[in-house]
Amino acid sequence: MIFWLPNNKDKLIKALESEFAQLVEQSISTGKISLPPIPDVVLKIQKLCTEENTTIIDVANALLEDPGLAAVVIRVANSVIFNRRNITCTDLSTAVSRLGILRVRDIVTAQAIEQLKHSVNLSKDCNLILMKSAAVSRELGATMVMVVQEFRKHEPSTYGHLEQEKALLVGLLADIGLFCLINEYHLYLDRGNYLDADIALQIFQTRCSATSKLVLESWGFDNDFREVSSNEKYLDVRPEVSYLDIARIANHLLMFRNQDERIEDHDVEFNVTGAEILYDLSNMSNVDIQRKISDVLVASGL
Repeated sequence: MIFWLPNNKDKLIKALESEFAQLVEQSISTGKISLPPIPDVVLKIQKLCTEENTTIIDVANALLEDPGLAAVVIRVANSVIFNRRNITCTDLSTAVSRLGILRVRDIVTAQAIEQLKHSVNLSKDCNLILMKSAAVSRELGATMVMVVQEFRKHEPSTYGHLEQEKALLVGLLADIGLFCLINEYHLYLDRGNYLDADIALQIFQTRCSATSKLVLESWGFDNDFREVSSNEKYLDVRPEVSYLDIARIANHLLMFRNQDERIEDHDVEFNVTGAEILYDLSNMSNVDIQRKISDVLVASGL
């Protein structure tokens, strides 16, 4: 995950001394970072989710303004991961009712960000970073689903609070702040400034977590999303295994699978069950792991 990777110290020092880094820091500290330019319908649904009197019909009507997102919501509602009762629905109201208002918000936001990462018109280097981020986010989200499935398989009663559909969405949105940083960098260059791409990348890595947390907070996402985006615990009273724990195990597994030498600097804590799960998944072949990741993504409808 880009925002957890160790940094090259020399490049990091140069990055933190740059004018661009200071501009980013000021934007984050004042809460004025530019939010991703997602569709108005998504922003409308996010706003509806903050209002106590919002109904399923309100959200369904908002979705009607964007046929593409409406189709995504119905498809996801009928997917293997999100359709627990295996009953097909064909209308928006039923889909929203099945998923829940907040989950619909999560889905349309994740879908909008995914599309944005593939379609934005920035510089070639910026576009490549965003496309790589999209691939990494999908891989992380799918791996988190696999880890959740294993925990629930071991002890369903103990880990019943972990939902595979939420794990997927938490992973997909974990580095949402990256777009904001890259967009700021693009605008910085457009104003006639220069900053070495490697130094910019260091800033993306060091500030992505804080930016992602800021974006998720401004959009009303819950503590699980914010913890994973920032890789920090915010609540003292917490379940034995949280979504942050799931993300750390999933990330460790992906680093191991990719033979990433930076795994030596990546600490992860887990209980006995977590250790068994990490051991079992680490011993699967790369082909089997990749197949499982693909299966999860197909089963999600996303």
